[in-house]
Amino acid sequence: MAITKLPRSGLGDGAVTTGKVSDGVINAGTEFTDCTVASDRLADCAVTNAKLSNSAITIRGTSTSLGGSLTVNPDVNWQSVVVSDGSTVTTMVAGRGYFVNNSSAAGLVKLPASASIGDTIAIKDYAGNFGTNNLTIQRNGHNIQGQAVDSTIETNRASVYLVYVDSTKGWVYFRESNVADLEDKEYISATGGTVTTSGDFKIHSFTGDGCFVVSCAGNAAGSNTVDVVIVAGGGGTDSASGPAGPSGGGGGGGVAYRTSTPVSAATFPVTVGGGGAAGGTPQACVAARGSDSGAFSLTAKGGGGSSHNPSVQGSVPGGSGAGAGYTPAQGPGSATQPSQNPGVSNLNNYGNAGGTNPSSPIEPHYASAGGGGAGAAGSNAVSSGISSGANGGIGVGPPTIPWMPTSLGDSGYFAGGGGGSTQDCTSPVPGGTGGSGGGGNGGATNAQGQAGTANTGGGAGGTGARLAGGSCSGAGSAGGSGIVVIRYKYQN
Repeated sequence: MAITKLPRSGLGDGAVTTGKVSDGVINAGTEFTDCTVASDRLADCAVTNAKLSNSAITIRGTSTSLGGSLTVNPDVNWQSVVVSDGSTVTTMVAGRGYFVNNSSAAGLVKLPASASIGDTIAIKDYAGNFGTNNLTIQRNGHNIQGQAVDSTIETNRASVYLVYVDSTKGWVYFRESNVADLEDKEYISATGGTVTTSGDFKIHSFTGDGCFVVSCAGNAAGSNTVDVVIVAGGGGTDSASGPAGPSGGGGGGGVAYRTSTPVSAATFPVTVGGGGAAGGTPQACVAARGSDSGAFSLTAKGGGGSSHNPSVQGSVPGGSGAGAGYTPAQGPGSATQPSQNPGVSNLNNYGNAGGTNPSSPIEPHYASAGGGGAGAAGSNAVSSGISSGANGGIGVGPPTIPWMPTSLGDSGYFAGGGGGSTQDCTSPVPGGTGGSGGGGNGGATNAQGQAGTANTGGGAGGTGARLAGGSCSGAGSAGGSGIVVIRYKYQN
């Protein structure tokens, strides 16, 4: 009897070759379907992974055998929490996400040394305090957002994704949450006034009227706001002519200082106030107030002018008020700057009243009070015995405006009050000292006071007088003109 079938064990591996099978013996229509082996011709597990050329699949760096299982996250595989200690640098791997805990210290992470297009990395602020303890992403030889600089995340609860593009842009942010500082950095560009640089900042100073012209308004990632200091003109002082006494010190100009002032690509007019004119001879009674300065819709009020004659109005108000003359009837000038620019954010107004005079001056020794300064009120006069004129109030400078160059103003100070003056019938007595910030010194007996320093907003010093044995004809002095100073970041 012929054998028509062999048991499975009757053939060794490789015993049947194509040369031992006649053409047409195996019918494709029966044994194969579309040149494939029909499923009913193969026993379960007849073909093992070992029989295949490729027996595994690799996804995001992880190899898994065919028939095995692998969990694939939508974007990245998240890792255990990274706890920052301020010095350890975590080198990140493409395809992974990192929870970073900066509770104890600022964090340091580094991008991979090599990268290919489409490589993705995610970072999440684990404790919600990147704003307190920043996270620095070290670029590790690659650009970030097209710039060869490390990136710093300074926003609480930030979540960011970076994807690698090419050698020009490097790693770019393609998804971010609660982050306002990851844009391509743009910086303010502007002209106007005299321009100097200090580190990464430009400083424009205006000593006369002009325009601050912004050609590029920048953005939040670079800079889009300016700091501005506006100083008005200082007050003048009256003469000491006629049957009267010494004039008080002139008030310093008011100062408006605003940080983080938003700008747009536009032209911003700048006005610089002049110093108040001096009182002349014969009796002027009251010297002129300084002129106002302004920029960015903010106003600084001119300093108050002083008087010498007790029969007329007292020393006038101003940004800072003028000092009282030699009798209490005149009274000190009040400060008007503190009430300016209501409702403006990030703004400080600076101005103070002039000094006072005692109620009972003692002849023949008279003295007048100092003018108010932006940083302090004028000193009060002391008219007992032989007394010098009172000092003017100090202006504002470091540390109130810590970035102000000392080459501007009076070694970085502005709007000092003028010193008070004196009168004595027997011997010369010195006047008071002007306040730092351009305040003029007060005149001694029968001497003219100093003018306020130009472009500081300093008040003028009072003019001294002498009654016994004749009249006085000393003219008053003018206040110092103001200034406007603008600062902004122009590079990283």
